[in-house]
Amino acid sequence: MAVQLSATDSGINPYGFLRIVLHPDGTLTRLDAYATVDDGTTEQNSAVLTKDITLDPTKKTWLRIFRPRQLPPSFSSSSEKLPLVVYFHGGGFIVGGANWKMFHDLCVSMAVEFPALVVSVGYRLAPEHRLPTAYEDSVEALHWIKNQASSDGMNSEEWLRDLADFSRCFLVGTSAGGNIAFHVGLRALEVARELEPIKITGLILHDPFFGASERTKSELKLANDPILPLAATDLMWNLSLPKGFDRDHVYCNPMKLDPVANQIGILGRCLVTGWSGDLLIDAQLEFIRLLEREGASVVPFLQEEGYHAQEIFEPEKAPPLLKAIKDFIFNATL
Repeated sequence: MAVQLSATDSGINPYGFLRIVLHPDGTLTRLDAYATVDDGTTEQNSAVLTKDITLDPTKKTWLRIFRPRQLPPSFSSSSEKLPLVVYFHGGGFIVGGANWKMFHDLCVSMAVEFPALVVSVGYRLAPEHRLPTAYEDSVEALHWIKNQASSDGMNSEEWLRDLADFSRCFLVGTSAGGNIAFHVGLRALEVARELEPIKITGLILHDPFFGASERTKSELKLANDPILPLAATDLMWNLSLPKGFDRDHVYCNPMKLDPVANQIGILGRCLVTGWSGDLLIDAQLEFIRLLEREGASVVPFLQEEGYHAQEIFEPEKAPPLLKAIKDFIFNATL
């Protein structure tokens, strides 16, 4: 039996580490330490254009849309359009946002370098809105995107209507966003006809956030990791899972899913990334084996050393990841 550690055994204060304060009513004060791009605007000489769209004002959910300023020569309004990337940010379900610069910048890179039309989802956070709220908000975003497909819709979003290829839609997520992309992909299978003409042709899970009650070897070895310590992951799950459930809930541990009922085998192509220096790597490898066992088409992109979501914190190290995603989307070498 693996050793079970509590969130306090490491000596790390996860609240201080994550810069959050939990109040008696179950809400958080988030003392965000990361830079934001709050209004979605770009410099006049930027290679990308962005805009913010309200998804549901009552829920305070929203979208940030990215498009390349210059369209590729092959683009025309009547033939080839841009692949559609729907992006879900990280933050352990409890912090983060589509306006955090690290996630904003990754979306900028995807929009320009692929190129692609990127929609980043500003979903609601736990513990105020525990899972499955983030999944539900993200599925709602897909329905909103679907509604923009009408070429004659007076109220449709013109960038999506005119530029996006709805038949080439990829769900992309970083960390907790990778978890969201997986669960939203499963939910999208259930309502595939309702989402037409959107066709989800691939999932891209960037260092996805999964776990289980039993500790993995990599969790024990890297428990005091300075980027993502075990105490922080425990707290994230404690605050985001439905009340009364542990890390063997299917939202955390995909091994507990019924693969047949959830149609895992027909998810389509899945790119899953990971670093050997990430304490989540063993859970990610087990997840890859689950996908392969159930017949999904899996492209692992595993790198030595590194740490969790390294490309987000060190953008200069992102080119290999961006190339892997681009190759996956355009089916060049992966």
